[in-house]
Formats: sequence, C-alpha cells, structure tokens
Amino acid sequence: MSTAERDTIAEPDVENSNTNRKQPFPRGFLDTISTGWAERPENLPPAREQAPFAAVRRAALSAAFPGKRLVIPAGSLKQRSNDTDHVFRPHSAFAHLTGWASDTEPDSVLVFDPTDAGHDVTLYFRERADRTTTEFYADATVGEFWIGPRPSLAGVAADLNLATEHLAEYLPVDGELVLDDDDALTRTVSELRLIKDEYEIAEMRRAVDITANGFDDIIRELPSAVAHARGERVVEGVFHRRAREDGNGEGYDTIAASGPHACYLHWTRNDGAVVPGDLILVDAGVEADSLYTADITRTLPVSGTFTEVQRRVYETVREAADVAFAAAKIGVRFRDVHAAAMSVIAARVAEWGLLPVTAEEALDADAGGQHRRYMVHGTSHHLGIDVHDCAQARREMYYDGILAPGMVFTIEPGLYFQIDDLTVPAELRGIGVRIEDDILMTEDGPVNLSAGIPRTADEIEAWIARVQS
Repeated sequence: MSTAERDTIAEPDVENSNTNRKQPFPRGFLDTISTGWAERPENLPPAREQAPFAAVRRAALSAAFPGKRLVIPAGSLKQRSNDTDHVFRPHSAFAHLTGWASDTEPDSVLVFDPTDAGHDVTLYFRERADRTTTEFYADATVGEFWIGPRPSLAGVAADLNLATEHLAEYLPVDGELVLDDDDALTRTVSELRLIKDEYEIAEMRRAVDITANGFDDIIRELPSAVAHARGERVVEGVFHRRAREDGNGEGYDTIAASGPHACYLHWTRNDGAVVPGDLILVDAGVEADSLYTADITRTLPVSGTFTEVQRRVYETVREAADVAFAAAKIGVRFRDVHAAAMSVIAARVAEWGLLPVTAEEALDADAGGQHRRYMVHGTSHHLGIDVHDCAQARREMYYDGILAPGMVFTIEPGLYFQIDDLTVPAELRGIGVRIEDDILMTEDGPVNLSAGIPRTADEIEAWIARVQS
C-alpha cells in the first residue's frame, strides 16, 4: 500500500453520524493491517435443498411478464436507534424467489433481464471486501472485522444455482418493473405463494414442531411467570429462547396476554402479571431458518385447571374451530371457513343472552353482525414465509378464493369479553380465549399441522399437569 493510499484511509468516513467518537488509525496499524492473513480457500458448496424449488418459482414469474425487466430488492437495514439496526430480514418475495432465506445480504437485488427465451436472472449483492480495503476494518455495517465473514460471488452462485454479480454492477433501466412500486408485479409474487410446494410444506411442519416445543417450555416456566411482577415478559422470553436456539427467531411479535389482556387482539406489550386463576392467551410462532413461520395460539389456565365459566367459553371456541375445520374442503371458498366458525359463535352468544337479536338475524350479511362485538377478527389467513402470507393477492384469489391442495392457512376463532363490557355478565368480563391451528389442504382434505399440540380443555389440563410434573 502506498503512502498516498495510507493517507487517504487514515480516518475513513464510514459512519458520518458518529465521527466525533471515532478513534484515528495510527500509522503502524495502517502499515500492517493488510498483512499476515492466511489464504482463505474458496470451497464452493453444493446447491442448497431449496434451490430447485426457487428456480421453478422464478420460471413462473418469468412466464407472467414476458419482455419485461423485473427487479426484486431484498431490502435494506432498518435503523433502530443512532447507529444500531434492527436484525435484517429480507423481503418475503425476494426470499421466496432466491431461497437465500436468513443468509440474505442486505441491499441485494434479484433482476430478471428479458431475453427471447424468457429471462436471464442475476443476483446482485455486495461481495466481501478484500482485506486491503478500508471496508474490512473500518465499516461496522459490512466490514468482516466487525460482523464476521461475508459470502463471495462464486460461493453464493453455487449455493443458490444463480448467476451473481457485484452490487455495483446493477444499474436501473427505464421501464423496469420494481417490486412494491409496480402493482401487477407485487400482486403476482404474492399470489405465487398461495400454493406451497413440497419444500415449503416441510418447512412449515418444521416451524410448527419447534413452536410446539416452545409451548412446552412456556408451561414448564409458568410458575416462574407467576412469581414475577411482569410474568408476561417471562413467557415471552421463554419462547424467544426456543425460537432463537432452534430457528431464526419469532415469525411475529409474541402475544403473551394474561387475564383481561387476552381480550386485546394484538397485546404485545407483555408487561402484565400472570395471576393464578386467570387464563393466559399465548399467540406465538417460530420462524425457521428458511423464514417459514408457524402461527399457533393456545389459551392456558394459569393454575392448571379451568373454572366452569372459563371452560364453557373455551369449549365454545374449540367447537367453532372444529366446525371451521370440517368446512374446509377442496373447492370451498376461503371465506366459507370463517362463516362456519361464526355460525357457532353467534349461536352460543345468543344462547347466553348476549345479543339483542337472534343468531340468525346476527348472521345476516347486511343488517346483522351483533355477535362480532365478541370476535371482531377473521377466522383464517394464509400462512407461509409471512405470518399473513399472500396479503397482496387479489380478493378473488384470497378472500373469495377456492381452497386447493397446497394451501396453508390458520383457523383461529376466539371470544373476547372485555373487562368493562357491560353487555356481558360480570362472570364473563375479562375472559379472552383464542385457539389457533395451522392447516394444510390436501387432496384428501384438511390436515391440522399443529394437531399434536393439545387443544381440548381436558387435554390442556392434562398437558399442564404432565409438563409441570
């Protein structure tokens, strides 16, 4: 390295917002930092298991946009505070089309360049920097001295069975279609995920299995949660450990909602006490390293047994879930699964005297809906590489879509009687119950991927007794 080059990099400006706290690099460091390193052999890996499946997905997208240049960015790091970033997760469409999963490098771009035969597909990303560069030791975002080894172009090309280029070689072109800017492209990549392939289904099963172990962990640690002033945080933390040890992390923010908090559908503050005699609703899912996630909810009696009122509410929700599962058949509309669950919810709350109308009147699509006060959310959503997968699909493909083999979705009815709801008797106020399972449609009908996690009130009580014994 020449003197001029050393002078140029003496104080590299790679963190502009924090230059006042940076230490200058002494001359001796600059003279020696690029020397004395062992050669790093380039051992190319075999293509990963997901590579051929991702290739099929890319071919389907290519066929949908002949003659168009398509750009699928992975996304960038998102700032958490000052010079710290959130953990990076690539755009789900990018992950689906590359198979790079949790190994994805920020700022990568997948480009489909049109040809007479379809498209040439190239993955652009920032390759690891040579140790003679300032980036190696001075850039805390990408420097290997800071974050560890980064992948090479050749290594990723072999790993994903994709052509690769350095990110600097990517140049935008007029008329190209960019994901999230172009509605047709955004819709199409979302709809590509409506039917899961063999690899995806296996990963969904893996995510569910790890999640099941996480629920065992929660039950085992319920006494610790009860003993802590913020016991909901204990529950959240126990599940987080399992998710990080055996997967990539959680697929979404864990809901650990005890007592009246269970009536808030997206309670993620998780700062409340876990009180004996209450129920705790836990909505949690592990995201596997492939980025496919489970989405499971179980409602547990903190003391190990349901009261009579809690059991009545719980078994009503289970009845709704079972009726919805029975309604899920090939050729049925997706929204009919929700309608089946709601027929049970309306009937039971009418029986309990909570409605000003009959159940039939409440179920009227135009003038009804009174029962929705106690279950305002939908019963099902598609599930996969996103917890709410395929969300940009057309209504006629999603809500009004027809159930087909390979679809994976949730069934998650609930009943929520808020603590200050004067339309319900005092004994019901503060009780919230949801049961959520992950369902795979097959040629032979629905399969409950999470059926191994206890569901009935009796099974829940036996589960708690067994795990805590």
